Amino acid sequence: MLVSPATKQLVQLCRPASGVLLQRWFAQQASDSVVINRLQDKHNGIAVLGMNRPEAKNAFGKAFVQQFTDAVKIVKHDQSIRILIVRSLVPGVFCAGADLKERATMTDREVVEFVNRLRKLTTAVEKLPMPTIAAVDGAALGGGLELALGCDLRVVASNAKLGLVESRLAIIPGAGGTQRLPRIVGGPLAKELLFTGRIFDGKKAREYGIANHAPEQNDAKDAAFLRAMQLAEEILPSGPIALNLIKTAVDAGLQTSIDQGYKIEEQCYAHVVPTRDRIEGLLAFKEKRAPRFTGE
Repeated sequence: MLVSPATKQLVQLCRPASGVLLQRWFAQQASDSVVINRLQDKHNGIAVLGMNRPEAKNAFGKAFVQQFTDAVKIVKHDQSIRILIVRSLVPGVFCAGADLKERATMTDREVVEFVNRLRKLTTAVEKLPMPTIAAVDGAALGGGLELALGCDLRVVASNAKLGLVESRLAIIPGAGGTQRLPRIVGGPLAKELLFTGRIFDGKKAREYGIANHAPEQNDAKDAAFLRAMQLAEEILPSGPIALNLIKTAVDAGLQTSIDQGYKIEEQCYAHVVPTRDRIEGLLAFKEKRAPRFTGE
């Protein structure tokens, strides 16, 4: 597994307020800005990737992008993770987008290189083998929304503020926003949101089709995370190989004709047939018990 030389993996057991025992993995450089919590017990298989850069509202700077990239590589190669939730550990914000203070110090070439790295990061999130859920309990602007769009599903608190606001700064989204948003909401609405740089709330995100769910925010400011956990719990009993191949079939199929999509589905189904999980599913049904899938 390739990670930057400055990145260390530390393992520490911790017990959050919910009482669920978690295993915390730190992708650590100067600070613990990206944290991976691998849940245990009945939630075993669910991991939570938390952004924790409060001094910059989780804005994407060079070091933060590298830490996040390293964390995504860890997740990608950890076969025990069946579902990933991406959230913020900073109250009131998901991700404020690019670190514009740092951006102001960059040369034109450095800006282009940085945006390319950020696009690669959101694409790496998009291509993770397991289902991913963005839990948006606060502002997700610019690159922050692009990160959420790179996830398979989005749960957005009703009062969270979202927007691809780059046109107001005389630039365009550069981390996949101009491509993912139209594929989610359609071309005309995407152009309207991109042209205006409009900021909208979670209820509008649900109306637009950007959010799968838009729960009313609670006093703890974690309504989206709690709903994302419920969604993850609902997905968790499914076979991990099936989840990966469903994701592959849908994502690849959306990029081509429906006839070619049928062929993609056929190929994905062929990969399921020889698996032990498929046999286990049949046995469990016959024996009227819960299946015990191993991802084999």
